[in-house]
Amino acid sequence: MAEAAVELLERAARRDAALEELRALRVALQAVPPAALRARLGEHHLGALFALLSANDREQVSACVSILERLLQALDPLYVIQNLREELQKGLCHPEDSVKILTIAQVGRIVEDPGAVMEILNSLELLRQIINCIGGEKIAVAKEAIKSLSRIAQTQEGLEALFVSSLLSDLKNVMATSDIVRYRVYELIVEISSVSAESLNYCANSGLISELIGELTGEDVLVRATCIEMVTSLAHTPQGRQYLAQQGVIDKISNIILGAESDPFSSFYLPGFVKFFGNLAVVDSPQQICERYPVFMEKVFEMAESQDPTMIGVAVDTLGILGSNVEGKQVLQKTRSRFQNLLSKIGHQAKNAPTELRLRCLDAISSLLYLPPEQQTEDLLRMTESWFTSLSSQPLELFRSISTQPFPDLHCGALRVFTAIANQPWAQKLMLHSPGFVEYVVDRSVEPDKASKDAKYELVKALVNSKTIAEIFGNQYYLRLRAYLQEGPYYVKAVSTTAVEGAE
Repeated sequence: MAEAAVELLERAARRDAALEELRALRVALQAVPPAALRARLGEHHLGALFALLSANDREQVSACVSILERLLQALDPLYVIQNLREELQKGLCHPEDSVKILTIAQVGRIVEDPGAVMEILNSLELLRQIINCIGGEKIAVAKEAIKSLSRIAQTQEGLEALFVSSLLSDLKNVMATSDIVRYRVYELIVEISSVSAESLNYCANSGLISELIGELTGEDVLVRATCIEMVTSLAHTPQGRQYLAQQGVIDKISNIILGAESDPFSSFYLPGFVKFFGNLAVVDSPQQICERYPVFMEKVFEMAESQDPTMIGVAVDTLGILGSNVEGKQVLQKTRSRFQNLLSKIGHQAKNAPTELRLRCLDAISSLLYLPPEQQTEDLLRMTESWFTSLSSQPLELFRSISTQPFPDLHCGALRVFTAIANQPWAQKLMLHSPGFVEYVVDRSVEPDKASKDAKYELVKALVNSKTIAEIFGNQYYLRLRAYLQEGPYYVKAVSTTAVEGAE
């Protein structure tokens, strides 16, 4: 360790270091390797620096935080919790946010360490302070606290500590701070519930999931809109879906959608409720969900057919999610002309709507039209072809015109549509017979930025990797595409120039 840093550290430990010396120490420590820090660092150094945090001088506190950040990172998490437990507790309730962030970051390191996490579980007071941090004004502190508690709950001992001790009361007390803090605790509960069926049982027995469900199905429309996002996260796991089904929550959500027709404020929560079913259908079974809850599909179509851009956007997103797998595509196909007509509207929106909705339409179209090679039966290929032709009278030209517009997001969105259909023989024939299309695909000069180059490369890769491309495109075009693929997305052709004497 640099001797200057040692001397400054000793002065800090004696608590007679001036502010300028603390600043100098902060700079000097940057050049000292972690191994050297560990070798010369004593408990008295750290204790003294933590003690300096109690000063009313903000500049001194700021300097000490920077120094402690550097020193603590060099130490093993087990050492930190065994020797600085009291300092961590004080740091978590310090008035300065920077000190809280420093301390909660150390807690984060400790809970990630299998050997050190048990030490935290033996300190109810420290756990209590972490829970209280969820109620802090600083979102960064609250998020770290949630992350740490979620990690602690990944062990049986952690679940016992949080839910079968006085800490459960602390958790409920902190919820009473404000609506925002209550939702933070719900977020934590959903995270813990997602780990395993056992974790969910602890959360359910605490009564906190029931409270969340109660708010979801209550009368406050704004609360509903917030809670449905968390319930959707809960439904991503098998145990979460099973719990929601057993408690009748899915039926209740379906009934609320049914009753939304007569609710003038339904636009606040309806998008979230429809998204819930869209996500549920994909992780479960699109056919079963749509058959059991027909109101879901009916509402999606209603929203898509409406004139409200917000509702259209949510419906388009949901159709994209629903149609992302073959079973979902088949469910949509069963609605026959209604979905075909809807595709025409989506194609129109992709061309004429405001940019954000156009992008959502392009993403949904890509999702709906993509078929993995192993699922390309004659029936499914006929279906995707008929869907494509329903989008517009000249769909290939529609997306080509979007791809030539000077807006990178739209340009890439259109390229993703081409990529989605690139491995399907009917699309390859359309591309081949569209004048100048293949030349456009291999033309690198039309891609102005990295995102565009990457998107074009994915299109070329999808074409080259298709088993039918060589036969349909012919050898000349196939070899040009393969050369493009081998050269990579950012290839620039070298241009040789010859100097001519006397030329200007």
